[in-house]
Amino acid sequence: MILSDFHTHSRFSDGKNTAEEMVKHAISMGLSAIGLSDHASGDNDYSMKKEDILPYRREIARLKDVYGNRIEILMGIELDADGIDTADAYDYAIASVHHMTVAGKDYCIDLSVDETRRMLSEGFGGDFDSLAEAYYEKLTNYALRSGAHIIGHFDLPTKFSEVGVPYDAQSPRYKAAWQAALSALANKMVFEINTGAISRGYRTAPYPDSPILTELSRLGGKVLMSGDAHSTTAICAHFDKASDILLAHGFREAGFTDKNGRIHKQI
Repeated sequence: MILSDFHTHSRFSDGKNTAEEMVKHAISMGLSAIGLSDHASGDNDYSMKKEDILPYRREIARLKDVYGNRIEILMGIELDADGIDTADAYDYAIASVHHMTVAGKDYCIDLSVDETRRMLSEGFGGDFDSLAEAYYEKLTNYALRSGAHIIGHFDLPTKFSEVGVPYDAQSPRYKAAWQAALSALANKMVFEINTGAISRGYRTAPYPDSPILTELSRLGGKVLMSGDAHSTTAICAHFDKASDILLAHGFREAGFTDKNGRIHKQI
């Protein structure tokens, strides 16, 4: 395994450490590469604001100059369907959906168990399948127009499935929703296997879940291990488990190609 992590967050958005601390820790771990991918600017508490975008880009450029002889540093961004930044200025971009707006009310999908329950109750009448259908439609439409290279946490609505927000993985409507999204995106973007919810204590396994990985492998899709690290301690966390899961589902490679055509392999 080649240790590298391209889904990380710093204090420019909702991370606990500075970008430089993230890079220095990655060097201490012996990583071959790290990508900073702070949340794109938007009207929420966890994203960069518009005035932070240029300082963020300048800081990553500075870090490349200072530490580039010790580790490869990429300037990435985690785009959001409700954000205002684009992929153009970055080495790579992750396309994600964190919010659903229903009847004029905005709900954050992955904020907390209580917020997800509120969204289900108020926005979708307690019907998880309806949430899933709306989420996967929004993710698909946004990802296809985003210019991003990577799909972020594909089945994010299941984040709290082990700690209080259960769902029926065998529901025909739920399966049809993710299958339609997977079919539309599998050969266009790389899918991350995201270990962030393990690091935060919400899950015991990364997502996407096993049935999705099985279908993605059948479709010939590509994957990337992502720590979704919001602190130095979460960089590349649980990658051994993620690697074993990928191999068990038939994936023999993990990695992605950035905007400049550079290939970053993990397996």
